[in-house]
Amino acid sequence: MPTLNEFVGKWTLRREIEDRRAGQTGHFEGEARFVPFADGLRYEEEGTLYLGPQPMHAAQSHLWSSIGDLIRVTFSDGRPFHDFDASEVAPTARHDCAPDIYLVTYAFPNWPDWSVKWEVSGPRKDYTLRSSYVLRT
Repeated sequence: MPTLNEFVGKWTLRREIEDRRAGQTGHFEGEARFVPFADGLRYEEEGTLYLGPQPMHAAQSHLWSSIGDLIRVTFSDGRPFHDFDASEVAPTARHDCAPDIYLVTYAFPNWPDWSVKWEVSGPRKDYTLRSSYVLRT
């Protein structure tokens, strides 16, 4: 399975959104980049979000670092997000942001193509995000 440094580069990113609470679907199209930063990588994504009547620009970033086989993902300000075991084909993790729960599954069976699925639930949230990453050459 991939090591942290194997993520370095630019990726075509596509994301499907299913918001069961709002009764709508949408998608995101853009680019993800992993660039060296401090003792790890900075993950940056940017693109267009199609959810609702008007497309809009969307961007976010996280920091990724390696601790043995674990990859630690933090928010861009360093707050903890989640860790996952990169030695597994389909590692899972959980992030609690009370009262909401974020469950993530990474999938690496077709590396360097890979995917991420988020299941988010809470009193006012009930959605799934499915993201696919294809390495740009």
